[in-house]
Amino acid sequence: MAADTPAQSAETLGKPPSTPSGVQQAKLFRIYNHYRLVVSLMLVALLFVDPVNFDMRFRFLDYYQAGVSAYLGLNAFIALLLVAGFHPSQRHITLSILLDILIMHGLLLASTGITNGLANLVIVSVAAGNILTPSRMGTFYAALAAICSLGISGWSVLALGESADDIVRAGSLGILYFAAAFVLQSISLRMMRSEALASSRARSIAELEQINQQIIQRMRTGILVLDRFGQIRVANAAAEELLYGAPKTSVPSNQRANVLPKPLKQGLDAWLKDPTQRIEPFQPSPTSPLLQVNFTQLDQERGDQILVFIEDMSKVTQQAQQMKLASLGRLTAGIAHEIRNPLGAISHAAQLMEESPNLEPGDRQMLEIIRRHSRRVNGIIENVLDLSRRRAANADLIEVAPWLQEFREDFLQTQDDDCTAANIVLKIDPQLPPARFDKSQIEQVMVNLCDNGLRYSEQYSGQRKIGIHAGATEDGERAYIDVRDQGPGIAPEHRSSVFEPFFTTDKAGTGLGLYLARELCEANQAHLSLVEDNKPGCCFRITFAHPGRMI
Repeated sequence: MAADTPAQSAETLGKPPSTPSGVQQAKLFRIYNHYRLVVSLMLVALLFVDPVNFDMRFRFLDYYQAGVSAYLGLNAFIALLLVAGFHPSQRHITLSILLDILIMHGLLLASTGITNGLANLVIVSVAAGNILTPSRMGTFYAALAAICSLGISGWSVLALGESADDIVRAGSLGILYFAAAFVLQSISLRMMRSEALASSRARSIAELEQINQQIIQRMRTGILVLDRFGQIRVANAAAEELLYGAPKTSVPSNQRANVLPKPLKQGLDAWLKDPTQRIEPFQPSPTSPLLQVNFTQLDQERGDQILVFIEDMSKVTQQAQQMKLASLGRLTAGIAHEIRNPLGAISHAAQLMEESPNLEPGDRQMLEIIRRHSRRVNGIIENVLDLSRRRAANADLIEVAPWLQEFREDFLQTQDDDCTAANIVLKIDPQLPPARFDKSQIEQVMVNLCDNGLRYSEQYSGQRKIGIHAGATEDGERAYIDVRDQGPGIAPEHRSSVFEPFFTTDKAGTGLGLYLARELCEANQAHLSLVEDNKPGCCFRITFAHPGRMI
């Protein structure tokens, strides 16, 4: 006999079945064992009814009594095992059905033969076997029962001289056994196919739901499901980032699941009063982008749930500015050559005039104005050309702390030629999450912010000193970098315009540095914002996207 495989050994030890069909089979076997226990109890109880006449009606009374008692004990033992948590395998079920058929025919042999009513119980055992194991094994149960019935009838005719009608009755029972086997096998197979189809469709639905969930979670558009009182039922990751993505917010993290930002709650109340009204864009926090929301009823009949779409308006504004700058870039590319030639001639002429020994102080001042504005015009042309030629971001998963330390060292090395030494105070929080971005593009943003910060700090305080702080957002899943200078700050009336192209408060600036920085951040799905925290100086924050939800 072949050795048991590991899977068979596990089944023998009674481990729970792992498939739905196995679980269903175990439940059906429990029900069948309850039936066997009730039948065996009834057979034992019948032994105490009119025991005086048993000798005349039973061929082998002692064997019958012993068989009934053993059958009750076997069923009681199996019932206790099932109550204790035993999980029968296919081998146990097959063995139980075979024992039932053999024990029932043994009781028939010891009682009055095939004419006894116990023969009807064999049909139940064969039927149960075909339900529990709807395969060729079910046909074997019917064949075994038919052979046993014919054997008992033939032995009764030959050994005891009984009527040959018992053989006819045994043949009729054999036909019933096979009929029950074929009918129940057909029904069971159809049920199994239906169950397999239902399981397959259930898995498909579950997979489709999981895919939809992943798509919704990875969407850049925020989606909320609210009730009429503004309680949040469902929110995707984009909605949480757009509404609560700031590292500091007045809403505690344990209350975020059910609390709407005040501007959104006011917009919801206004929409409930007038569904045709369009809600004005708003900012949940000073570091958040400008958001536009749209409401619609999720259930048109009851209207008790509201679907909210949250769009980042900065992307719409960005697209409009990109179209404008694309046109400007094409124009600049077309005339750059025509502009640079006379511009180079002007700069060269100014240099030659500066070498003249007979220049008056006023003339030298005019030459300085010529050189400064020539550099400014050339810088404007270069920046616009860079915008028109900007490549797509090649994002990598970066550990922010070592990258930021390396950037600080490299940046300070480029500042060694300045007369005043630069000082960058670096602070990195522990357990900083990684970020996904293009190193060269974000480095360009950091260089722009650091250069601006050092310049304004020197102009205001006389010290070329800035602070860089790397931390994690309040949910602990996204990293951010703050660059803070020691300058005069930005006037409140100019804060909404600092990222617009060609806006500058510095006469020597081009007004494209911060705009280009925000463009590069947006290309890396990060967000550059001005932090308004009532602290000295000016602070710009780069908030990176979640590294696992970038598209």
